[in-house]
Amino acid sequence: MRSILNFSSLLVICLVSTNSYSQVTKENIDKAIDISSLTHPYLYFNEKEKSYLIERIKTDRESNDIFRKLQAEAKMWLQMPVDKNIPIQGKNTRAGWSEYDRDGKYAKYYNNNRNNAFYLAFLYQMTGEQKYVDKSFEFADAFCDLTTWTQRAHEFPIIYSRIMPWNVPDDQVNFNFDHYNGDAGRMMAAVYDWLYPALTQAQRDRIRGALLEKVVTRVRGDYEFHWWATAYRCNWCGVCNSGVGLTGLALLKEHPQLTDIVAESYNRINSMFNELGVDGGWQEGGGYWNYGVHTSTFFADALKRLTDSKYNLFENKRLKNNPVTFPIYISLPGKRSLNFEDSGGGGLIGSTHLINKLAVETNNKQAAWYRKELLGNGNDIFDIIWERPQLKAQAPKNPSIHFRTIDWWVMRSDFKDKNKVLVAGKAGMNDDPHHGHLDIGQFVVYWQGEYFIQDLGRAGYDEKYFDEARFDYPEASSVGHNVLYVNGEKQISGKHYKKPYDYKVGGKVMEFRPSKNLDYVIMDPTNAYPKKELKKWRRHIVLDKPDITLVVDEVQTNPEARIEVRFHPGVEFTIEDGFVLLNGKEGKMALIPLTKQNVDIVQGKHASQFVNATKEFHWLDYFDTEVKASSEKTIIGTIILPVSGAGEAQTIVDSKEIKIDNAGNLSISFSKEGEKYDFDFNNSKEGLILEK
Repeated sequence: MRSILNFSSLLVICLVSTNSYSQVTKENIDKAIDISSLTHPYLYFNEKEKSYLIERIKTDRESNDIFRKLQAEAKMWLQMPVDKNIPIQGKNTRAGWSEYDRDGKYAKYYNNNRNNAFYLAFLYQMTGEQKYVDKSFEFADAFCDLTTWTQRAHEFPIIYSRIMPWNVPDDQVNFNFDHYNGDAGRMMAAVYDWLYPALTQAQRDRIRGALLEKVVTRVRGDYEFHWWATAYRCNWCGVCNSGVGLTGLALLKEHPQLTDIVAESYNRINSMFNELGVDGGWQEGGGYWNYGVHTSTFFADALKRLTDSKYNLFENKRLKNNPVTFPIYISLPGKRSLNFEDSGGGGLIGSTHLINKLAVETNNKQAAWYRKELLGNGNDIFDIIWERPQLKAQAPKNPSIHFRTIDWWVMRSDFKDKNKVLVAGKAGMNDDPHHGHLDIGQFVVYWQGEYFIQDLGRAGYDEKYFDEARFDYPEASSVGHNVLYVNGEKQISGKHYKKPYDYKVGGKVMEFRPSKNLDYVIMDPTNAYPKKELKKWRRHIVLDKPDITLVVDEVQTNPEARIEVRFHPGVEFTIEDGFVLLNGKEGKMALIPLTKQNVDIVQGKHASQFVNATKEFHWLDYFDTEVKASSEKTIIGTIILPVSGAGEAQTIVDSKEIKIDNAGNLSISFSKEGEKYDFDFNNSKEGLILEK
């Protein structure tokens, strides 16, 4: 144990030393920004640049539509009474026990005052009309009157028992600044910058005082007491540091000493960007990639402008080399995205203005393609402020990818064609207790705009979901994922509450082999389990393009062990004799097990109840293919493919064959529509491998 601790300590020292070598100091920022020359507005545009934006609004249809919509909405805001009576914020906002927890009045008051002040301030800059100044300040004044810009869900009574993410000490007791506060600092810094020329001194001081009180003094000089400050693999790092840094930039005329927090934000966001994968992957998932990178981009843009590109976060190699690779490859036909981890799974990842900015700053043709081909029209004021890329759009050459750092993978034939099957899955480490799931070896099948085999996605964010209880929720536990179990043994986390990390817990992608006609991946999730019942598991997945999926599970157990291979259907399904018929809205698929042993297909359902008075109990359907091991090694195959109906599925079932020769080589075959499909796997010391 002592040698392990010494090695870990040495590793930390080396990492700190490496990062410290390139740290930006307050003195560096002092030299890079000519504070005496600054005249508001200056964060995102100055007076000269503003004229270009006004011209863009006149001549560019998208910008004109955004602006006219904003003007129309402002008619309502201008007439809206600004209530100075702050609603009561509930004490258990994620549990909904009281009326104040459930009514949403505080959140509405918070968001409306902040957002309305922000958009009206922009309208003032574009029109010069005093009416927008007056009303914007009314909303800003009400927002400044809040005791805190931190919200209850992230204060001590609720967040204290959260399991802390990577690079964060467990002894956390200070929770007075959260990502809501970061967003508030970012937006109110812009309000201050944009309204400044038209405000009285007292009005300026009202907003300045709130920024100092609710952002600067809560963080400045106390970074060691904020858990998110070093959580470089967590979106909070970008959100919070961006809000603090932009506040510092907005107040430099009055408080030039705040270049220290500007330097801190640069260093810490740069460290977060360093944790992007070598292929651009982000372990928390697409939604949190977007939140962390998106909010950081506002600070990166402002700092680049004010330092004349000397301190340019867009030059971070991890970001620059793959600015939008992650959102592109986890996109799904039908303007959806993969929902691994807690990332939702709604629309495409990345707002249009974010992709515009990343494409322009990194000169990335794939980003321009993503913006042009998949995202559609912009709808935000930063679609006006940040120009669209003019470079030639270029689609990615290969539609399939393995994100090597996080061990996610996606296999498909085409980015846009919903008639072609997409298969995606993941291995990686079980070392993200913040937004990670126990899902190593998981995969999904997407076709015709639907998940036929799905990831359940995140559970509701209630008061226990980020505690030790997280992994009892079926949505985060391995029981709610398309993995397997030996005698009921579940996957484990590499991090528990106030206990050391175990970085060995998890799995690996052993090989990823894409090609024009067939993609192939091998995962080894063995170390995600306690390994008392499951001795070894290798999962092979083949996509025979465009639409046939073959899964082969090599499982080592004690003889007589019960093996369950689990699937969560995303469509209606019926269990037939020897197969499962999956009934989508625009097509059907069959799931057909193949094994030398007798196999049972057993339907089940998870009981799911959030710790939230507003959420009702619900069932989550799944089915298992169950096999009893006859020896130490068991091979279980699964075919998933489109069919016209049960009749065609039965024909395929009747044609299937699985053969294992004396050397352990595996052959699987079946016929569909008169064509025979053969898949041959050679046995090796490590296990099976598909013939090339």
